[in-house]
Parts: sequence; C-alpha cells; structure tokens
Amino acid sequence: MKRMEKARERSATDEAGLGEESVRRKDLDNLPGELERRRPSDRETRSQRSGEEQMDLRRAREEQINTGTKRREIKGEEKELSGWEEGRAKEAVEKDDARLTLDVYRDGAAALPALWAAAPGRLGRVRYLRLGSEDLQGLQEALTILPLLTQLHSLAIRGHCLQDGLGDPLPGLLSSLPPSLCSLSSLTHLDLSFNRLTSLPPCLLSLPLLSSLLLSHNLLSSLPSSVGELRSLSFLSLLGNQLQTVPPSLGHLGALCTLDLSHNQLQRLPPELGLLESLQSLELSHNCLRELPHTLGSLLSLRELSIHSNDIRSVPPCLKDLPHLIRLDVRNNPLGRPPTPSPTPPPYLSFFVSESGCNVFLPGGAELQFPRGAVASKMMLTWTVKRPDRKWVWLEEHDFLLSWPLELLPHGTAFLEPVLVCVPYRRFRRGEVVVRRFDGQCWSTLPTMTRRGSQRHSARPGGRPARLACCSVKQFSWFVAVSRLVRDSCSVSPEGALLVSRVDSGIKLTFPSGSTLQNRTVMLQVLQVDVSEVQKLTGDPQASVSPLLCVSQSPSMPFLRPVTVQVPLPPGLTGHTVDMSCLYLLHGDQAAQTWTDVTPQSSLQITHLYAIFTVTHFSWYWLWYTTKRSVCGVVRKVYHRLRQFRVQFLVLQRKADPMQVLLQCLPTSKVDSCLQSLSPLYEGPQPSDLCELMEGEQFFAGFESGININSDRPDCTEGRLCFVFYSNLKNHKEVYICPSQHTQEAVRGQVSFYRGEMPRDIPPEVAQKRKGHDSQWLATLPLRLPGALSNKGEGEELQYPPLNLGDPESGYLTEANLLAISLQIGEDWRSIGINLGITYQELDRIQYRHRDNLGGMVLEMLFHWARRRGGAGPGAVPELQQAMVESRRQDLADEIEDIVSLGRRKYRESLRRVGLDTPTVSAE
Repeated sequence: MKRMEKARERSATDEAGLGEESVRRKDLDNLPGELERRRPSDRETRSQRSGEEQMDLRRAREEQINTGTKRREIKGEEKELSGWEEGRAKEAVEKDDARLTLDVYRDGAAALPALWAAAPGRLGRVRYLRLGSEDLQGLQEALTILPLLTQLHSLAIRGHCLQDGLGDPLPGLLSSLPPSLCSLSSLTHLDLSFNRLTSLPPCLLSLPLLSSLLLSHNLLSSLPSSVGELRSLSFLSLLGNQLQTVPPSLGHLGALCTLDLSHNQLQRLPPELGLLESLQSLELSHNCLRELPHTLGSLLSLRELSIHSNDIRSVPPCLKDLPHLIRLDVRNNPLGRPPTPSPTPPPYLSFFVSESGCNVFLPGGAELQFPRGAVASKMMLTWTVKRPDRKWVWLEEHDFLLSWPLELLPHGTAFLEPVLVCVPYRRFRRGEVVVRRFDGQCWSTLPTMTRRGSQRHSARPGGRPARLACCSVKQFSWFVAVSRLVRDSCSVSPEGALLVSRVDSGIKLTFPSGSTLQNRTVMLQVLQVDVSEVQKLTGDPQASVSPLLCVSQSPSMPFLRPVTVQVPLPPGLTGHTVDMSCLYLLHGDQAAQTWTDVTPQSSLQITHLYAIFTVTHFSWYWLWYTTKRSVCGVVRKVYHRLRQFRVQFLVLQRKADPMQVLLQCLPTSKVDSCLQSLSPLYEGPQPSDLCELMEGEQFFAGFESGININSDRPDCTEGRLCFVFYSNLKNHKEVYICPSQHTQEAVRGQVSFYRGEMPRDIPPEVAQKRKGHDSQWLATLPLRLPGALSNKGEGEELQYPPLNLGDPESGYLTEANLLAISLQIGEDWRSIGINLGITYQELDRIQYRHRDNLGGMVLEMLFHWARRRGGAGPGAVPELQQAMVESRRQDLADEIEDIVSLGRRKYRESLRRVGLDTPTVSAE
C-alpha cells in the first residue's frame, strides 16, 4: 500500500510538469522531516547537505523525547540550515505540493514537535500531512502542533501503518481530537481510519471546507444529529464501525456523492436518505438490514448500490426505475423467502407466595426463599429459564457462564423484605462465582454467597446435587451465575495502603503516603498461567511467565506518586540465575488488544524471589522470561490462545431412528465421558479433530452433500444451525434430517462446522466437495442417511405413513412438523396424549413398547392420534393446539400456530402465481 501511495504521488508530480523534480524519499527511517523536494542542479552537494539535515533532525528529536532538552537548543542546532533549504520549502509551497509523511516509521508522530521547533516557518506551509497513531505519547504531542498548521489541505492520522514483529498491523490509539483543531479552516480531506474513536469529534463540525471524511474501522456506535452541518461533505466512509442506526440529519448533506456504511450493525435506514440528490455510490453491505426505505427511489443520481450480506427479502420496485443505476449487488440475501419466524418463547410457569413466606424449589435446581412479610398479601409470581443470548449476556475478560439466565417476574416489583435467590451451577475450580443481574438496561454484579445444595437442587430426579450461588434482592429480574477471576480490593486513602492478593500472597501493591488526595477503591485480579502451555505455544523451552495481573481503580485517574508492585519471578528463576536481557515486563491494553514492553521505563528491580517495579496508572501487567525477540507480538498471540478452549464436535445418530441426529460441541476433556453416556442410544463417527473456540463465540453447523434438515425451526436456515459456545453449558441440538432430493437410496453426506454462517453465494459443487480449511471452516464429519428400503422387508409397511393434518385453506401440519414438535414434548407426552383422547390402556401399551426410548413414546403417541384422526378436515390442528394448552404447553401451541400460518401464506401465494386468486383476477 505504501508503494502504491508513493507511485501515485510521483505520477501526480510528473503530470504537473516537474519532470526530474519528482518527489524522492531516500532512506525513510533516517529522514523523518524531509519535505520530499529535489532541485536538478548541484545534486551531489544537496545530497551531502540532506544527510547532515537528517542527522541533525534525528539528534534533535531523540534529545527532545528521551532527555527533555529544551526547544531553544534544538533551534540553535538547526540555525545552520542553508538558505537553499528555505528556498526549497518556498518552491514547494509555490508549486502547491508541500508534503510531509511521518507514518512510514515507528514513533513518527513524535518528530512533529521537533520539526516545529526547528523550522516553524517551513512546517507552517505544509499542505499534506500523514501521521501514524500507534505511538500514544508522540500522538498527544503532535496534536498540540496540528492547530498551528493552518495551511493544511489534507490530514491523515491512521493506525495500521506499521507492523509488529509477527507482521500484524499495529492498531491506532487516537480516541479524540482537541477542540483547537477547528482552526484548520482550509482542510478539505481528513482520514482518521483504524483508530479508537467512539464518537464524532465536535471540532469537525467547524471545518467549513471539509469535503472528504474517512472514519473507517473505529468504535463509533452512533452519530450526532449535528453531522448534517457538514454541508460541503462529498465523501463519507464509516466502514467497519458499530453503528446500529444513522441520524435522519444525514439526509441534509446535499453535496454527498459517496456514502459507505458497510460492515456495521445497521438494522434500519432513515427515510431521509432519499434527500441525498447528489449521491452516486451507496455501500450498505454486511449489515443487519431487513428492508430498504422506498425513498431510495428518489436518488436519481445513484449509480452504484451494494446491499449484499444482509437479511433483505425484497427489493423496493422503485430502485428499478433509477435512470443512472448501473450496479446493484444483492448477493447473500434471502430474497423471495418468507420471514424467519421469531424464536418460540420459553414457557412461563407460575407459583403463589403468601405473607407467611415459603421456600420455592424450581425445576433445574434453583431455589427462592421468601421470608415472612416479604409480600403484603397473596401474590402470583412467574419464572422461566432462557437460552443465553451472546448479544446481551455480559461477560468480562476471563469470565465463564455457569448457568442459563433465570428470569423472575414481574420485573421491578419491590418486596418488603429481601428475597434470597439461589442460582444452580456446576462446580468450577477456577476463580470465584458471582451472580449477575440484568435490570433491562445493564448488568451488575451482586454480593454472592456459594453453598452446596441438597437432593432437591439436582437438575433431574436422583441426579447429583448442584452448587448454589445465592444473593439477596428486593426486585425480580434476570439472574445468571458467572465465574470470574478472584477480585481483591481495598480503599486507598491519602495516608497510603497495602493490598495483598488472596491467590498468591507474594503479589502485593504498596501505595505510599500522598499518592492520592481522595479515597479511591483499587481492585486486583490474578490469573495463574500454565508455564508448559506457554512453552508449547511459543516453541521456547526456556520460556517462563509470572501470574498475570489486572489492576483497576475507581475513580480512574493517575496516582500522584508511583505505586510499588511486587510479583513472583517466573517459575524456575531466582535473582541469582535470571538473565536480565531475557526478562521483560509487558503492559497490556485490552481495549486496543496490544501488549507493550515497558521494561526500560519501569525501574525493574530483582530480589531473590520477586520482581519489583513502579507504576502510576493501572492496567494488565505480565512478567515474561523468553529468548524470543519481538516479544510484544509473541505475548499478544499467546494471550489470545490462552483465552480459547480446545473443543471437539460430535455428530451422532439415534440407533432406533437414524434420521434423528444429535449435534454437540464440548471441551476435549469432556468428550470421553459424554460418549460413554450416549453410546447406549446413539452411534456415529469419531469426534472431530481439535478446534479452538472462545467463550461466547458463535458457530454454525451446515448440512451438505445431499442432506438437509427436515424441520421448521427459527435457528435453522437452509440446513445451517446456529450455536453459541459456553464451556460449562450443554452446546447441543437434536434435529431430524432428510435427503435434499427425493430418493430411495442411501445418502452419504456430511456436517461441516463454521465460525460464522457459511456464505450463501458458494457454488453448490464447491459446497458438496468442500475439503480442507478456509477462513471460517472448523471441522467436517460424515453422516449417512439410510435408504427408505434398507430397514424394511418387502411386505412390511412403513411404521409412520405420510400424512397431512388440516386442509389447504386453514393450513397443513405435515409429518416433518410432527417430528420437529415431538423433540420438544419430553416428559409431558402422557398428559398431551390424555388431552388428545387416547386411552390409558393405549398409553401404557406405548410406554411398555418403548421402555427405554422417550422419543419413541412421543412419536408413537402423536402418530397413533394422527392415524386415528384420519388427518383430514380443518378441526385436526385446533384439536392438537387445544391439547397443548390444556397440558400447560402454550409454547408448543404457539409454534403450531406459526407453522400453520406459514402454510396458509404459501397456499395463497401459490394461488396467485397460477392466477386462481379471485381478488387478483377481478382487479386485473
């Protein structure tokens, strides 16, 4: 990319007629302040003189940064610059090509103050400036100089300009701009890409000539309504942010020609976008859009529109009438398909509490303790257990979810006395267990007490008792049990304090007297790291690390005096044997996902068993001993790998019914025990190879090579099932499969697992013959679907003949629908059978016939009723719905209604397609 930019600069100079005067940058690492201008005469003299400039400028910058030399000394050294240099700068200004590029070497932004101190007149005439934003200290100093460069026309402050030792780009650290930047009244182009901006800097609204603004790959979650004041803007890029909506005022940018909103989280667009009458290119790909506003038909100048990789099911017809539209990209959208039904809500169960108080034991192991006087009168309360949604379940670094969210209703109702809520979880040996509550807007951690439960707290009758995480609350809401790193805290006063870790008593924080003027709370967390794992990941048998420290405080502000931190030396080292050249102190910035070597700045001292250093602000600290170089990149890779779990995937078919398939993902340590418990009922291929997933990471299972899913379910689209991995929860789903094409022969297919949803635009031949790794692929396991005649004799009839319940006008409930519903009935099958009119004797016969197969009991009950009912007529489906309601399974009744409604809609659409729909015919 750097070469392409230099080539474009040289091409532009040649077109201006400069010929041999083209810009040539020589040895950029040693030429931080060169204005990139050469004259054709006396080249040898100027080359020698340029070398002297380089040495002087580099020496001045190093003295200013490292030793704090006063700027008047730097100016004194630069007074020897010849008059030729001033003429050169003047010539560059006259030719309107004064350029300064400081993003091509490390710490380039730190050179700007030195250049201003050396030659403010020349620097003040620069019109094109590029800075890197990877060096925070240098960037802050450069931001104080930028308002003085009033002749700037183009300014770029970008991250990802440089790379670490492993070749990965370094992130930018720019998080805000000073208000004084509004003095750049001549600025027309501004590039702030690959940084950490969370909001639009207000000073940008005061730049009257700004026509091009690039804010790609930042952390913007919203835009202010005042963005419509940038009336001169013709190019706006917001690619790769976190925007969910854009303000209607965006339609006031009448001069806007190009708008890029791709790779965000947009769910809708304001109709005011139709006011952008000059817009020629609109990029909306990789968002969450479900529909487009019809006002886009007013964009008469639009030439390119990209909406691929969204959830758009229909394109507004008005887009076809745009006169200049030459490119419309609609790939990877479910065009023409009916909307995906919303997930079936979990069943809400109720109980009553009186003013006398009681203990309530919920299925699954949860317990609620209501003391006497908690309610003023008899009150009905409800509860349910939900699947965890990674979009709203809050997990911090190194947190693990231990329970499904428990919702208690009604929300917000205040009790007269605190109620004890006990959330069950499985025993977890790492960290401490806490209960977190979601109040509808944010999560909070509650004071938690853990204890061992009794037999009443087991997840199933006769099962192992669960452990309980208990907390006292005055209001009902959502509750989850989470494991986190042990958190030690203390209050630091102006007199000082000492904080000792409970995990390792050798880890101490010493706050001297006068380190703060007001009391503040300091928190310390320690993560023990397996040295053998680090050695395996780094390939260094001598590598060793200390425990990882996370120090935070409230309020967050620097200490007035340095705080002393003591940590144990890495295992296997002592003060007498350690090689200081291999010992590194790393500082981690989790927001930027970077690790920085701060050994030279930390005054690291070594005793026989401990390392002691001082800090003034808190974050992550890690002591490393390794012979590897480029240690920052190595540490970042190792830290990321330590957060991942080694997992394996299972694909098992039920022995009694091979069309019923169990998909499961679980940590490697649990695979053998899981297979042992499932082997009596299931069989299948060996588990997949080792893969790596993070806590809360989403993955998909895709059915390929002639196999499809034979069910209608909200989490399934075209044979792909959505999962979210939680290491301590069951990540499994059970589905029915069928051949993708009608055939009587056996089908040899496969199930592939992906980190993200498999793109819909992959050619079928590629999907069927997929081999090896790609950017999303995790594992592939074989799956064999037996033929229809493989298990049947010649004269034997099918056990469950094809059938359809209902009629076309009111909607069908097919055999596939019954199979999908049967997976959710479970232990309620007898109650549902009684409400369907099946006799007790028949239910007993079914139970005896399928003694050890609950799924067989459910299927036999449903198909016995369906065959007896005859299937025909509009009363069959309501009869099944009513039985579900009477059996307290409203969730299944609602699901049946959704399925039937979808069938009715498809029936009406088929009538319209063949011209048999009466209203349509009459209208024509």
